[in-house]
Amino acid sequence: MIVVAHQIYRFGPAFSRLRSEPIIDVSSREELLEHLPHATVLAISNLWRTEFLERAPHLQFIQSTSAGMDWFELPPISRRGIRLASAQTSNEAAVAEHAIALMLSLTRHLHYARDNQAQRLWRTPASKPDCREAEVNGKTLTVVGLGRIGRRVVRVAKALGMRTIGVRRTPRDEEDGPDEVVSSDRLLEAISRADVVVLTCPLTVETDKLIGIEQLSAMKTSGLLINVARGRVVDQSALISALQSGVIAGAALDCFVEEPLPPSSPLWGYSNVLITPHSAGNTQRYEDNVAAILAENIARLEAGASRLLNQVNLQEE
Repeated sequence: MIVVAHQIYRFGPAFSRLRSEPIIDVSSREELLEHLPHATVLAISNLWRTEFLERAPHLQFIQSTSAGMDWFELPPISRRGIRLASAQTSNEAAVAEHAIALMLSLTRHLHYARDNQAQRLWRTPASKPDCREAEVNGKTLTVVGLGRIGRRVVRVAKALGMRTIGVRRTPRDEEDGPDEVVSSDRLLEAISRADVVVLTCPLTVETDKLIGIEQLSAMKTSGLLINVARGRVVDQSALISALQSGVIAGAALDCFVEEPLPPSSPLWGYSNVLITPHSAGNTQRYEDNVAAILAENIARLEAGASRLLNQVNLQEE
């Protein structure tokens, strides 16, 4: 039995175009608990809870429906001998395009234009050059995290004429990679040279609050921070302080420590902050993309393949 659990998306129609076996789409924890005792394959992300393992004696494979894997406590899954794969290829284009869109929105002042539109206000060009829209051509972009999304952001940024620096745990030269790659212990240096910093790294023990007051203070006062990673990668209190005091010029944020972002958050009120509701990964093609990964992995399981698409190596975790 194949069960897919997601509050919003329905993967059945897309999956049925690829394989003939039935798929059960559920949208709530209550529905999921009803089918767990019979499930052999489960596709899920934020609805997952570790205690579900006790209710799923036949479970053989978990397919994450998201690129992020911080929903899953890996050791219990490993002990059960259950295989696990991510959906990291499903929305990499969408997230990378979203990061670029946020960068261009900030530099071209599209957020200010939208605010002015709501007030029916026609703003004349600023007399001071520093107050005008900027160009990214010739600017430096630092991307923290060089997975598929980070590398795609780099390729687009280079096409826009930007110099690119990549930060990763273990630097290595890559075809079509950044102009320069540095190790994570040189993060402050890479941030200090950037006009725009884009976060695309996964949430791990090492990246939890990776960007704090020290890192924000190292940025240029004209610098922009863009987060399409996870909310906890940024120390949100430090960011609020940096925005209030003018340590950085602005930020575009797609993810937050608490979601939905509470109405009481000061971030809502800053004109130099652009907020999107964790929508970077949203795409009209999402169901098709995830269904294709799920179908491919089921085929590999049937064939006895040793490696799944986007497989998480639980033995190394």
